[in-house]
Amino acid sequence: MANKNKIIALGKAVLETEAMALKSLSNRLNSSFYQACVLVLKCEGRIIVTGMGKSGHVGGKIAATFASTGTPSFFVHPGEASHGDLGMITENDVVVALSNSGETEEIITLLPVIKRLGVKLIVLSGTPNSTLTKNATVFIDTSVEKEACPLGLAPTTSTTAALAMGDALAVALLEQRGFNSDDFARSHPGGVLGRRLLLRVFDIMHVEDEIPVVDGNTILSDALIEMSKKGLGVTIIAEKDKTILGVFTDGDIRRVLDADVNIKSVRVCEHMSRNCKTINADALAAEALKMMNDFKINAIPVTNKDGLLAGIINMHDLLRANVV
Repeated sequence: MANKNKIIALGKAVLETEAMALKSLSNRLNSSFYQACVLVLKCEGRIIVTGMGKSGHVGGKIAATFASTGTPSFFVHPGEASHGDLGMITENDVVVALSNSGETEEIITLLPVIKRLGVKLIVLSGTPNSTLTKNATVFIDTSVEKEACPLGLAPTTSTTAALAMGDALAVALLEQRGFNSDDFARSHPGGVLGRRLLLRVFDIMHVEDEIPVVDGNTILSDALIEMSKKGLGVTIIAEKDKTILGVFTDGDIRRVLDADVNIKSVRVCEHMSRNCKTINADALAAEALKMMNDFKINAIPVTNKDGLLAGIINMHDLLRANVV
């Protein structure tokens, strides 16, 4: 049977080894990192990331991170590049090559073409005096003391170091480009991140006849009918000019029933919740979600730029829009 303590100890050892490697990598970061960022910022084309095996998998992730944070990029497999895909690389591009040994044959085969095109080459490698590093425009040292693999063979710590360096480059470039959350959302329109960063309250709120609203002099029983008819669990109380006075909610119904109030003889303004929370129509839908969670409410009146009633949004709207 598997030894639980030994398995946990090995897992911790791997994480500690890789954490120490990343700390060492941080301490060695120098002007080469800056020079690489300058090359990328000056690039008029795209960033072409390449690597074989595990380095290739890491390279694919780095290219994807670049692309999603404002640096146009894609991954080219070095083996495929020498069989036609090299045509993807133009003289305006910058190549980022990953090779821990610096002697990856498939990438070295591409060097003459890269040189002939005059393409700048950034190499992330753990071997300073390798063929690739000697031919690099900029060499970034990603060397590690040891692999986390007990055999010292499987790429583990070295690939973690390369991946982390790619993230460091992407984030440094993001900041220099002034890339913001709106930019990020535009490159992630189909996912939860995009919905959280792009979707506004006005995109999903209920408007006009869908809004449960009455004036303050409405008899409470009629306000309850309005609430039931619109099915949002709340009635907004507003003046004719759409100034919001308050809301009457499911919770208010319970309090009224507990007080044994005659709902057919009192006005809704006498039992509404005043100073209710509201949200602007231009606010992010994610902000509405945060308000609902923070204040433990299920619906929020929506206001326009003048602070007047424009709509209402509830938790079900956020669920349907996949904001939650």
